[in-house]
Amino acid sequence: MPHEVLFGYLSRVERAIAQLSNAYVERYIEELLSEERANLRIRIRYDSGKLLEINEAIVVNNNQPTSLDYRYHCQDAQNQLVFRYDSTPHFPDLPTFPHHKHRPNDVVASPKPDLEQVLQEAAAP
Repeated sequence: MPHEVLFGYLSRVERAIAQLSNAYVERYIEELLSEERANLRIRIRYDSGKLLEINEAIVVNNNQPTSLDYRYHCQDAQNQLVFRYDSTPHFPDLPTFPHHKHRPNDVVASPKPDLEQVLQEAAAP
């Protein structure tokens, strides 16, 4: 069963990326470590010049895909930060610790976003 849960999550990610009409995939690596664990490393370039890098470690926990660690980094065509969601535990005073969002000029509390939401946020002008 854990294998099916993990496969379902990875398939959902693939479908969401395939539906992007304004981007292409520069790199897509699914590293299956076991029936219950995988790593994703994805690099997507949008027509606007934005770059979205997805790094995520996923494990099946209680029959649910659960992120062990993640980083969703988006930068513009000039390599300037647009946003980055991550779970690095370096802002302990935020109410969503360790989850947070970097914006160009600050860091704010943010729960872990759904990956489809991140794809759409990166696609926005």
